[in-house]
Amino acid sequence: MTTTLLLVIGVIVLALIFDFLNGFHDAANAIATIVVSKTLTPLQAVILAGFANFIGYFTFGVAVAKMIGKGVVHIDYITLQLLLGALSGAIFWNIFTWVLGLPTSSSHALIGGLIGSGIAANGYKVVIVSGVTKIFSFIIIAPLLGLFGALFFTIIVFWIFRKVPLIKANKILKNLQLISATFYSIGHGTNDAQKSMGIIGIALYAGHLSSSFEIPKWVVLSCYSAMALGTFFGGWRIVKTMGTSITKIGAMEGFCAETASACVLLATQHFGIPVSTTHVIAGAIMGVGTVEHARSVRWVTARKILWAWILTIPCSAAFSAMTYLILSFCKAHHLINFIS
Repeated sequence: MTTTLLLVIGVIVLALIFDFLNGFHDAANAIATIVVSKTLTPLQAVILAGFANFIGYFTFGVAVAKMIGKGVVHIDYITLQLLLGALSGAIFWNIFTWVLGLPTSSSHALIGGLIGSGIAANGYKVVIVSGVTKIFSFIIIAPLLGLFGALFFTIIVFWIFRKVPLIKANKILKNLQLISATFYSIGHGTNDAQKSMGIIGIALYAGHLSSSFEIPKWVVLSCYSAMALGTFFGGWRIVKTMGTSITKIGAMEGFCAETASACVLLATQHFGIPVSTTHVIAGAIMGVGTVEHARSVRWVTARKILWAWILTIPCSAAFSAMTYLILSFCKAHHLINFIS
């Protein structure tokens, strides 16, 4: 087995670990509202979310994967060592924020990893400014879309159920929440699983195992499977933050937040824009709380989450740059002989 092949395998393994942690870390986004509203038990919720994550393979393309593969860092500058650094930094940031219970973006951690590792390797010329600018703009746009979408759906639901007895309305909305949670999880899978697909596609190209950048079917299936497994095992620390620390969540709030988020995620997936599922659902939850009463939103918690969003890309970029430099140092001093 050649050195290059070993490195490609290493990148693939790390990418699938990242996908698993993405599902593990971001499972809370898919299940927090449906668990806290007591529509489903935690076990039932993660089974539903994990299954729905996988549905995306049969219904949507790979536009986001192509954006990650060719829209963040110039593909001609990408090496296997650079990808190892990017994935290592992103994985570290995911674990670090999971321990703190912060609902940060796995997607932006990976994007930050690519930027940091790329700059450490080749300087700022490696960054595709137009692609990164689009991604940065949606750090603001995506949660706002979720927030205003949730505002819209909440007002509509209030109007439709204005004369319906509360007990009957809750029963209907709990059933509707099963649908909204499923579609949200489909959006989560189609958006987030594709980031790792893009990384593996680049690795195959950089390792000269593919003549052009493409996403083979086995890569798609592997990434969706890893995401679904991660979602199944869940991230309960973050469920508490998403489901109870922003605003009070019931069946109505859960349905409106999930429906708005699903619309945003599926729309951005269609246009190949890699947004954060965490940002979208958090914005939607804030939107629901704002309609009912702005003071019902715990804005202190919201500010903490916002700071975590702002710090994700620069922090993961810094961790990835350090990882890349450590790998380069080890290579230069022959401490790791297999890095090429």
